[in-house]
Amino acid sequence: GLVFGATARPPTGAMAQQFEKFASLAVKAGGAGLAFAAIPGSAYLFWNSCCFNVDAGHKAVVFNRFTGLKEKLYSEGTNIHMPWLEWPYIFNVRAQPFTMPSLTGSKDLQMVNVTIRVLYRPQEQQLRTIYSTLGMNYDEKVMPSICNEILKSVIAQFNAGELLAQREAVSREVWMNLTRRAKDFNIEVDDVSITHLTFSSEYTAAVERKQVAQQQAKKAEYEVMRAKEEKKGTIIRAQAEAKATEMIGKAMHQDPAWLEMRRIEAAKKVAETLSKSTNRIVLSADSLLLNLYGEASDQSSKNMLKMSGK
Repeated sequence: GLVFGATARPPTGAMAQQFEKFASLAVKAGGAGLAFAAIPGSAYLFWNSCCFNVDAGHKAVVFNRFTGLKEKLYSEGTNIHMPWLEWPYIFNVRAQPFTMPSLTGSKDLQMVNVTIRVLYRPQEQQLRTIYSTLGMNYDEKVMPSICNEILKSVIAQFNAGELLAQREAVSREVWMNLTRRAKDFNIEVDDVSITHLTFSSEYTAAVERKQVAQQQAKKAEYEVMRAKEEKKGTIIRAQAEAKATEMIGKAMHQDPAWLEMRRIEAAKKVAETLSKSTNRIVLSADSLLLNLYGEASDQSSKNMLKMSGK
């Protein structure tokens, strides 16, 4: 809170012009004029000393020299008090921020650097009690101690992993405990937020090593799975090749013309490849598998003729 003393202000505006006019007349009129001019000036100064202003978002209590603090709570605007017998003390009742850094230990004995930001305000109906027991700088006397106490007690209930994963829950727990504790001093806590949370360098390095180890373990697991899949693929390909070889052997044994069909297909592929080439190539028909009328073809042709002759 801030103190704004009620002090006399110099006359301004129309009042200042009237005061200067009376003063000039008093100088011209001599001693009698001075006495006459002093009357409105004294009245203005007296009235000004009887008034004090309370700005928006503030409340005031008044201390009386004879009776002590008055029960009345003064609101915004211009208020009247007895000069030289009463003094106003003005409190800021808006929500004010308070930042508290702390080094504390977690549930698993890890050191944590944590900073919280608290929004607080005094209870308006208890300003008289606050001034009587704590004074104007109540926040400097109360907030550091209770914030540090509550923060350490709450952080000790969570381990390092939970502090990172449940940050909102930690803030809510701090707010609930701090609200109950601050009410003992007539202070309202509107909000608590964790603005900074770090661990010691040793813990950070240990977490990094753990993450690296987990990544390596996952990589090794992937390599094992990959090797197993490759093994399965090799077995399946070998089985397919064996099956294909068996089927080719049976086809050649049952129908010798099947081999001739394969030779024709191979010759067709070679011919297509050579036709697309820009170079001129002169090779024998046997080298290009184009001798479709070799011994095998002649033999198959003879067999077909014998069958037709029958």
